[in-house]
Amino acid sequence: MGTHANAHIVWDWNGTLFHDNDAIIGATNAAFAELGLAPITLEQYRTLYCVPVPKFYERLLGRLPTDTEWELMDGVFHRYYAQHRVRCALTEGAEELLLGWRSAGHSQSLLSMYGHEELVPLVRGFGIEAHFLRVDGRTGPSGGSKAEHMVRHLEALAGAVAPERTVVIGDAADDAVAARHVGARAVLYSGGSHSRQSLEHVGVPVVDTLADAVAEAWRMAA
Repeated sequence: MGTHANAHIVWDWNGTLFHDNDAIIGATNAAFAELGLAPITLEQYRTLYCVPVPKFYERLLGRLPTDTEWELMDGVFHRYYAQHRVRCALTEGAEELLLGWRSAGHSQSLLSMYGHEELVPLVRGFGIEAHFLRVDGRTGPSGGSKAEHMVRHLEALAGAVAPERTVVIGDAADDAVAARHVGARAVLYSGGSHSRQSLEHVGVPVVDTLADAVAEAWRMAA
């Protein structure tokens, strides 16, 4: 394939490497039930979902949730998500792609908006932690954007990773926003939280498999 020294991928976790759509929709509907909202389908979720998450709830409520409502829904969501996630697995082909990228001499890291204390043992449990230079989850309250977390993530990798040779692979428009914020590029995967149609207006390549995402990252980092 040629040589792309110092090419780096920042992977997203939920909906990208971790195929947790069933856990997400189950936990979301549990949170909705707390406010008397009707359940939604996965298709509806993937069409309406956006970041920051309170804006997603606004699309369903017709208004932003109050602080009290947000705290309640967020707490319920994470409680039910922890129960549902045990039945979820890595996205098909993910482990082989991680090994292949690393074996080719390139680097990769993982940045998620899932809480750091929950993320690290979950990644470790799948036996893939060694593939990453860093594994960073969200610190602080949930519901915000990934951009500032991406700044800190790449600052921690300074000297090993150049933003201009970095490609973010994620499943949400916010992944592309975070990449742009630090001068990196992005590829969006259509199998996670967003439908392909909702991703295509973002202005970055959209692919339907992680294998295609890695191939696109290889091309972009050249």
